[in-house]
Amino acid sequence: MIYTLRHLTTYRYTRPVRFARCALRLRPRDGEGQTVLESALTISPDPSLRVVRRDYFGLDVVSVTIDAPHTELRVEALSRVRVERDPLPAPESGPAWEMVRDRAVTGRGLDPDRPVHFQFPSVRVPLVPAVTDYARASFPPGRSAYGGAVDLMRRIRADFTFDSKATTVHTPLAEAFALRAGVCQDFTHIMIAGLRGLGLPAAYVSGYLRTIPPAGRPRLRGADASHAWVSVWCGEGWIGLDPTNGIGMCDDHIVVARGRDYTDVSPIDGIVSASGPQKLKVEVDVVPDGEPMPEHTETALAAST
Repeated sequence: MIYTLRHLTTYRYTRPVRFARCALRLRPRDGEGQTVLESALTISPDPSLRVVRRDYFGLDVVSVTIDAPHTELRVEALSRVRVERDPLPAPESGPAWEMVRDRAVTGRGLDPDRPVHFQFPSVRVPLVPAVTDYARASFPPGRSAYGGAVDLMRRIRADFTFDSKATTVHTPLAEAFALRAGVCQDFTHIMIAGLRGLGLPAAYVSGYLRTIPPAGRPRLRGADASHAWVSVWCGEGWIGLDPTNGIGMCDDHIVVARGRDYTDVSPIDGIVSASGPQKLKVEVDVVPDGEPMPEHTETALAAST
């Protein structure tokens, strides 16, 4: 499957911003069954400085400085990505979770994919005893790490309610767990916390999920959204599991970044020098080849590359 991706972020300020410095993590990731064919990033107003660096986890981060006064900042990322993944392993396959836990912590090496980086608490994923106890029910002695992780994913899907108004990006993990409600970011952090509480490595994955318009209805521009899910180290490699939807990572998932939690992979962060409120609008399109394009998406990609 080949997708055209468009991620447009617009900030509007009530008073002019005189200085901004931002870190942008919007280019999809090569590997894990996908290849970036084209990628372009358009920023308005034009930055006075743009630097591309690769962070520790292999993510291309674009750091920009904007020193022209502005009341609107527009960041548009356009990409074409080919996705072709192998089928998921058979249920309950792989080594026992106790063996995976011990192998992860005693392994050697510090390259970015080593499980030890994703085995301990992080900024947004503290170890919460109630979450660990919740996860423990999926991991009786001797069960495979993969089988237990799949069971935990399905339980979160069944026990939690997707409610975009229940939490915000700043809601603590323990609060979202107590509510049994939230969005994909919350469910992903909760599943990671449960796995890490048992000593199992789990990473936060950000990206996109293909959605299908209702039959007979056109694809609306900007109607898709960013998504998040979990990557679990099961002793023989990393496997993506999506607790929001109760499914494994498939060709409908497009990976942008992987880190310890949302802090490592936030699409845009930084500082601005200004006073007064701001408004944020995000539009996302995930369009498979052969499907009608929302207005301007294909033309803009060709013009930007």
